[in-house]
Amino acid sequence: MRRELLPVVVLLLMLLIARQTLPYVQSDPQIVAEAAEGADLGVELITSGLGGPTCLHWVDEAHLLVCDRDSGSILLLDENFSITTLLSGLDRPHGVLTTEDRLFISEAGKLTRYDFSNYTIGNATILVDGIATGNHQTNAINLLPNATLIWHSGSTCNICDESDERNGALLWVDPNNGQHGVLASGVRNSFDGTWVEGMGYVFTDNGRDWEGDHPLEEVNLLEDGGKYGWPDDDPDHPIPEGTIAPIATWTAHTSVNGIDVRPENSSLPGGDHTVYASVYGSWNTILPQGHEIIRIDFTIDNQGNWQGETTRFAIDLGTPLPLRFHPNGDLYYATFGNDGSLYRIKGI
Repeated sequence: MRRELLPVVVLLLMLLIARQTLPYVQSDPQIVAEAAEGADLGVELITSGLGGPTCLHWVDEAHLLVCDRDSGSILLLDENFSITTLLSGLDRPHGVLTTEDRLFISEAGKLTRYDFSNYTIGNATILVDGIATGNHQTNAINLLPNATLIWHSGSTCNICDESDERNGALLWVDPNNGQHGVLASGVRNSFDGTWVEGMGYVFTDNGRDWEGDHPLEEVNLLEDGGKYGWPDDDPDHPIPEGTIAPIATWTAHTSVNGIDVRPENSSLPGGDHTVYASVYGSWNTILPQGHEIIRIDFTIDNQGNWQGETTRFAIDLGTPLPLRFHPNGDLYYATFGNDGSLYRIKGI
């Protein structure tokens, strides 16, 4: 290399590194005007100090549970957003759910039920244990209308045939006795899902890395016993024969994660079949992608199938991961890393 070109190469390299790292160290959240559809919306920083937040769950209008993966804790935020540690000593908690007097916590490879009353945790019962972890782990735990738990279980690898069918799958779990099984397979790494009335259970799924523009990140509609393609998909066969196609997609390798259905009372735009999802961003791209929230509006096409129209809703968010609507319709999301911050999007 000619000596006079060296400073230019060094400068370009430094600019590239800065361009890649900047979204992860700071954010200046903005609502995309076109996606707001005329609504006067704002993004507000609520609090920081949440470590590595991986889940948000509203127990009621005044109490929010947060999974802190960094410290292995479940945090409780009250109506003033004061933070207390509800439970510690966990292994990478990624999901939490409350039902009446019970609390369910998803850790790496384990699902545990606790007695839960007046924000006090009691007896622990391990419902499921021993699911392998690797590239990914067990994630969100949600509730189906029939009172069965649905548990998101990531793959141990980028591309492989899993030795345990419970990896790369959605699992059903009996909340009383821990009996469980595979509800859907071929799901490489589904972080979260939400029940959409009139549609069913809608869930995110992040595909394999290192194959260029394949695959697009997916939002899927659950079919009992359905197969969703991984690890048999490839650039020439993105939807292998006998598998179920996504109902919405987004930029490849951007990591679509938290998802929630827009409630009727929300000031955010959308209708009865609108969901919002966080897009974390990825190191598996030449230039930064993601760091945003997307809005997906679902309608039925001419063949009678649900299809989503995806819109970039908020940008420059840093590293958004969990996302949940408050009972009053405001949208909350938390950024993972940099001490973990909680934000709110609402009408001004």
